[in-house]
Amino acid sequence: PPPLLEPLFPPQPGASPGFAERVRQHKVRLEWVRAEPAGLRGAVRVLNLAYEKVVSVRYTLNGWASCAEAAATYQPPGPADGITDRFAFLLPLGAVAGAAETTLEFAVRYRVAGAEYWDNNGGKNYRLRGRQRVPPAAGPPQDPDSSAWIHFI
Repeated sequence: PPPLLEPLFPPQPGASPGFAERVRQHKVRLEWVRAEPAGLRGAVRVLNLAYEKVVSVRYTLNGWASCAEAAATYQPPGPADGITDRFAFLLPLGAVAGAAETTLEFAVRYRVAGAEYWDNNGGKNYRLRGRQRVPPAAGPPQDPDSSAWIHFI
């Protein structure tokens, strides 16, 4: 089976208590991530400070020896709270992210009204580790009726 990326942080920070308050306080927060064959997909929530805004994700697979940046796109309709916007991103990692020794690190950047805000997981960056999938244990084939007993009295 193909390798996978395992988050070293809770993969759905947006589901934790106090998330909306953290967005208000810090202006930008990762909402969720999910590893897919195409790469790492996720969503970011930002405080709506101005109409024009740019959200991106800066990431590395080699400990910041080099990095790339992927733009996030606005996701209408906005959240029901009326004060935040949601942006989605896809980090196209390809086969390199599947290596068992790979560590993906990323941080989210939000530029609005001449200011720049970052969500870097409290200074630790968001990190995911490449991990080999364990194939299902192969045992003897089972007859689906072998465990069914019918008793007649």
